[in-house]
Amino acid sequence: MVLKLIAYAVALSLLSGLAGLGTSRFRSLLKLVCFPLLGLSGLAAAAGGLLALTGEPATAQLPLGLPWLAWSVRIDALAGFILLLIGVVVFAVAVFGPGYTREFLHGRHSLAALGVFTGLFVAGMMLVVIANDAFLFMVAWELMSLSSYFLVAFQHENAANRRAAFLYLLMAHVGGLAILLGYGVLAAFGGGFTFEAMRAAELPPLWAGVAFALAFFGFGMKAGLVPLHAWLPEAHPVAPSHISALMSGVMLKVAIYGFVRVTFDLIGTVQVDWGVIVLLVGSVSALLGVLYAMQQTDIKRLLAYSSIENIGVIFMALGLAMIFLAAGQPLLGSLGLIAALYHALNHALFKSLLFLGAGAVIQQTHQHSLEHMGGLLKRLPYTGTFFLVGCLSIASLPPFNGFASEWLTLQTALQGVVLDSGVLRIIIPVTAAMLALTAALGAMLFVRLYGIAFLGQPRTRQARQAHLPSFGMRTAQALLAVLCLLLGVLPALSIDVMGAIPQVLGGLPEPGITGQGWLWLTPVSAATASYSAPLVLLGLGIAWGLFYLLLHGRNHQRVRRIHPWDCGFGPLSPRMQYTATAFAQPVRRIFQPVWLLDEKIERLGDDRRVSGLRHQLQVGDRSWKLLYEPIGRWVLGAARNIARLQGGNVRTYLSYSFFTLIFLLWLIS
Repeated sequence: MVLKLIAYAVALSLLSGLAGLGTSRFRSLLKLVCFPLLGLSGLAAAAGGLLALTGEPATAQLPLGLPWLAWSVRIDALAGFILLLIGVVVFAVAVFGPGYTREFLHGRHSLAALGVFTGLFVAGMMLVVIANDAFLFMVAWELMSLSSYFLVAFQHENAANRRAAFLYLLMAHVGGLAILLGYGVLAAFGGGFTFEAMRAAELPPLWAGVAFALAFFGFGMKAGLVPLHAWLPEAHPVAPSHISALMSGVMLKVAIYGFVRVTFDLIGTVQVDWGVIVLLVGSVSALLGVLYAMQQTDIKRLLAYSSIENIGVIFMALGLAMIFLAAGQPLLGSLGLIAALYHALNHALFKSLLFLGAGAVIQQTHQHSLEHMGGLLKRLPYTGTFFLVGCLSIASLPPFNGFASEWLTLQTALQGVVLDSGVLRIIIPVTAAMLALTAALGAMLFVRLYGIAFLGQPRTRQARQAHLPSFGMRTAQALLAVLCLLLGVLPALSIDVMGAIPQVLGGLPEPGITGQGWLWLTPVSAATASYSAPLVLLGLGIAWGLFYLLLHGRNHQRVRRIHPWDCGFGPLSPRMQYTATAFAQPVRRIFQPVWLLDEKIERLGDDRRVSGLRHQLQVGDRSWKLLYEPIGRWVLGAARNIARLQGGNVRTYLSYSFFTLIFLLWLIS
């Protein structure tokens, strides 16, 4: 039953892509056929994933592959969890898509490309998750990467899109090569390409470290860990917004799935050093991600950098899980693993919600910059409300879902005192402090985003003339917003369903997070720390009711309504509001060495009379100067040296042929 549902899900997404071929002639097929098929695919994947999460693992062989290696698929609790995540987001995107792509129907963009590659992209992600051998995994991985490359390059008439797509393709294949080599190491010791053979292999510590390093590099590049994140803030903003939601909300989780599958399942025995590396890289990614996001004014670029922050938080929890497992603390290791996966699920929901909300804003205002928005809550009340839920969730405020998973991660870090190593007892609290700082900066980041975009007065004519998006677009956002609240208010029930995942990863014990029932989360014990989201929601409701009675009770007639204070400069105008750049200025001053800043203030007028000032600010990513530009210069230098072989002299070419012939004869003899 489970395998049939997943097969239907993959087949429906492929049919959706196939139907996309006809959209070049019948453009309404995209709305009437492609997205409905994609929605059914999402529902089938979600249903199959939920059954797999609560059932026994199932395996099957497909009549495809190589003569000596048929493709094998396997559904267990971990795969089911990721499929459930994929299915929910794909369904929301399918509901959102018809209204969002309406503006493409009468343009010059290729709807066939959009329909075909969206279906292939979704099918590729599902196949990656159910693959049970390295061959099918890599085929599905390449299908996912190539189809998403064409979606990033969808509006290829823009130079920024072409550059982002090329960078994404390049880095995706470098990462894919590392993953392939990692599987090669496992297959060499396991005697086969199936995951069962790799799982049974006994790896020497050195080769286990090599396999882990290759997997961490390859999957970390796809997930967007610093400093391998360069493609992410370039590709996510230029793709259509529903594709950005799939890439940020789902594809990054497929990379996390691959890392967990290889490290915890196929390699099996983790080492403390690996956990420390993962923890430190995750901590740096989380902090730098939120700092870079703070300086962005493009709404989708800001959300892309925020994804780097959240991926960093997930890898922090995974690093903690690895450290505790290697130190002989399996219960705490399982706790870290559950915290990581729960944050992955939450990030998929609220980041997809935010990208869909950004798509609705951009569609209605035709503006990407926060500096050109403002006052959108009055024009887009539903989008503004759902976007607020996403902001509260990602800012980790109770009782929304982001708080529950970050709180579990923090509680895991606080258990570092049980470790024998003094070095680890120092490192883990430092990373916990970084997590707390990241959460605080994240809250400030989304206050800035929401306040600048949705509150105040409109800064441009386009913002003033924004209209309600379509019903489907609002419905998709409402679905994700409700799920964010449900997973935040009832985290114990959600985590209870995830209890089988540690068991399939080497027989890890199930952590007793939900031992006190659905009302409480108790990561270690009720005496150490506990959190009850339903009671927090009840307390907030009572507080809101009391304030409402105080403000609007008997004395509501006495409330005076007057014009806001305008400092004596006349009627309020958008120029009196904080800009996005000004809002981030204090953080920019404190963490100035983090960015490459180019700030200029130009005086307008002549020497005797200054008529105004013009402020220009360019914020650059230091990883480009420190890592990518040196690599680029080295590659160009190597290419110039190799190009000298092609001198245009016939005698030189004849000598090449002669020495090649001599070498081959020596080789044969």
